[in-house]
Amino acid sequence: MTAQEGAPLGLRERKKLATRRALGRAALLLALEHGPENVRVDDIAAAVGVAPRTYNNYFSSVEEAICSLSVERAAQVAAEVRARPAEEPLAEALVNGIVGTVNGYTGGVEPDRAVVRVIAGAPVLRGEFLKSMTLVEQALDEAIAERLEAGAERELMSRVLAAAVIAAARTATDYWLENPGRAPYHAVLRRALSFVGTEAAAASEPNG
Repeated sequence: MTAQEGAPLGLRERKKLATRRALGRAALLLALEHGPENVRVDDIAAAVGVAPRTYNNYFSSVEEAICSLSVERAAQVAAEVRARPAEEPLAEALVNGIVGTVNGYTGGVEPDRAVVRVIAGAPVLRGEFLKSMTLVEQALDEAIAERLEAGAERELMSRVLAAAVIAAARTATDYWLENPGRAPYHAVLRRALSFVGTEAAAASEPNG
């Protein structure tokens, strides 16, 4: 459980979460400095001042540690969609919830391009990144289904829309990385998601 989910954490849980995040930050900084393929468990543990066996209590691989902060942020997407007003159309809830999540973690400014490029583009991290996106997609599927009218096709619609949202977000990220200076990330992401929003609007119609 993260600090953004469920009931407030106790002191012990907060300390464990702080340690996990410190290890994640150290892993990411080392990846940016040396390349993700050159990061070792001993280096991450030393940067935080803990023993390697303590590190192993939090992560099963270096790749998992490097991606952990981004995964934590991505996992908030479904919660943000659920938190949108009930009267807000599904299409708007998806776009506003996802863009709002990004804005919340970047303070409304551009994401760090070097960080995004490492997490989303480094071959050694691809497996971990895809695994995390699959988990986010599953959570988003559930959040979307809650907003759809009951019916035989609700399960299929929610799955398709969740997959489309993840694909749109990844495409927007790739486009932004490939076109520096053309448009802010938030604008590219919102535009890409608007295409999915068109389908979401149709799906959320009573007979859609």
